[in-house]
Amino acid sequence: MQRIAADLLIPGRGRPVPDGVVVLDGGRISYAGPAAEAPDTPGAVTCQAATVMPGLWDCHGHFLGARTLDLGRLPLEPVALRAARCARDLRAALDAGVTSVREVGGLGIYLARAVAEGVLDGPAIYPAGAILSTTGGHGDLHAFPLSWIEQLARLDGHGAELRLADGPDECMRAVREQLRRNAKLIKVCASGGVLSEVDHPVHQQFTLGELRAMVEVAGLAERVVAAHCHGKPGIMAALEAGVRTIEHGTYLDDECCAAMRETGAILVPTRTIVEQMLAHLDAVPDYAAAKGVAIAEVHAQAMARAVEQGVTVAMGTDIALTGPGVPNSWGQNGNELIHLVASGMTPLQAIEAGTATGPLTLGPQAPRSGRLEAGYDADVITLDADPLADIAVLADPARVTGVWTGGRRVKPAA
Repeated sequence: MQRIAADLLIPGRGRPVPDGVVVLDGGRISYAGPAAEAPDTPGAVTCQAATVMPGLWDCHGHFLGARTLDLGRLPLEPVALRAARCARDLRAALDAGVTSVREVGGLGIYLARAVAEGVLDGPAIYPAGAILSTTGGHGDLHAFPLSWIEQLARLDGHGAELRLADGPDECMRAVREQLRRNAKLIKVCASGGVLSEVDHPVHQQFTLGELRAMVEVAGLAERVVAAHCHGKPGIMAALEAGVRTIEHGTYLDDECCAAMRETGAILVPTRTIVEQMLAHLDAVPDYAAAKGVAIAEVHAQAMARAVEQGVTVAMGTDIALTGPGVPNSWGQNGNELIHLVASGMTPLQAIEAGTATGPLTLGPQAPRSGRLEAGYDADVITLDADPLADIAVLADPARVTGVWTGGRRVKPAA
């Protein structure tokens, strides 16, 4: 049993508690609340901190083991090399206070097993497997022969981070392939993107019929669909089809916001990747740099509009790269909270988006996580300061003094 006392307890959802205590009993929280009402815990390992709160959820990350934002290089490096790099990403995520990752395309389908086995320390990973895209869509690598990309998707166990599918039947099969790999959600590209070479971010890609087919098959296995969407046509089609989350939401307008509130869909805006591209345009392919600059201000306005109009928002970064000094790399995840506050959230609302709201992006697969409450997973972090006074505290891994996953302390690392 472990006892964490703090000057401030932030529960994830609800009001902060001054002079709080959290008691961990194995992999679960047995108590979280005022110190005056805490049970006696003789013999418990004790810890004192300025702030205790749930571990962060990054609801849009990629474990790719890549070192560049030129995604055309993915097939050129051995998967074993990229997976080895991801071991560093797992540690960087923990050090940044991220204890859960909804991994929307990448090697997470395999890394989740290594973490669950205790072979690697890392956040809990809820993977999508391959990103599903139309031919020529955002998940296609346009510079390569089409036959190569189609063959790459068939190399299960050797990457298979991208899967092209056209027509409802092929889309259903592509979803079932990810379910066979034990994907916890399905990721689809409902619009064009920024880091893809030929397609336009505004254009819808999958048809409504294709989207409905994928949502239906995922739902049979109690999985939800996350839809990459920049343009309004793709956003509206994805919502009509029944997706759970809209990723990015760049051209979100009032009608889109109303539809998201009506359907209960969650926005994962991923401002971090936009800001990282703007700050490192020389590290981005020319075609992506031009598109990134073009959408930047529209995306900022969409985030502010979503917050103002009461759309449910979850924290996600679109972080995908490995290593210090590399743009958009694991360990910088807490920066998204700064961007959420800049879009109009209070620090407490931003923390809720980064904790309690996270599991909701998984629908029926959601664990009891993201909150300091009895019976919830013992995924907890401590800080050396109050993030409600300065949200930037959560953007600095050095300010994260302790991390527990499933009740086991993993920071400081043993």
